Amino acid sequence: MLGGRDKKRGLRDSERTRERLLQAGFREVYRSGFQSASIDTILAATNVTKGALYYHFDSKEDLGHAIVEEIVAKLPQDKWLRPLQGGKNPIDALIGIVKATSVRPEDVKGGCPLLNLAQEMSPLDEQFRKRLETIFIAWQEGIAAALRRGQSQGTVRRDLVPEETAGFLMAMYEGYVLLAKNAQDAKVWNVGIRNIVGWLRSLRAPRQSRREGRRLMSKGRVVKQRQ
Repeated sequence: MLGGRDKKRGLRDSERTRERLLQAGFREVYRSGFQSASIDTILAATNVTKGALYYHFDSKEDLGHAIVEEIVAKLPQDKWLRPLQGGKNPIDALIGIVKATSVRPEDVKGGCPLLNLAQEMSPLDEQFRKRLETIFIAWQEGIAAALRRGQSQGTVRRDLVPEETAGFLMAMYEGYVLLAKNAQDAKVWNVGIRNIVGWLRSLRAPRQSRREGRRLMSKGRVVKQRQ
């Protein structure tokens, strides 16, 4: 009979095995798409038996659902929602988020994991579609909440509808992700970042917008003087 310490160690090992399978599964799905993802490739990457995989996940679909809920769902949370919860000016925060987007060749080539799965699986599998929709809704609401906070603080234009503005930002951002992926060219993304940042600046409340304009003009004069 296993002692308490051995039981805890076994539980930790089981949890680590499950996490390794999730991470390897995510990488394989990101690389190949869910339908083409190979269970054998996932097993080889983790050195786990097929029996162990099916101990943790009932099927390939069950693994895919867990990847969406436990890994893909965290991507917009980490990149977008946490930085927006800091209480700072939401426009500044959104500009910082967009500017921090990676344009490394491997990221441009792979595109957005959330968008990739939504395009592939939403028309085919209702369980995938619902899980992905939940992520998009949380992402949109997180941006909208930050914009509403900015309106109450006087830093965001009051004529905006936060939910619609958030949805437009997401569509613009993911659209440029898709264009850059199709072109396999980081320059497309750089143009997108510049355009999105310019649009975000237009969302500032009038007083904030004038202040931003003076700051940019002052910065431009400093650059000219140095030249």
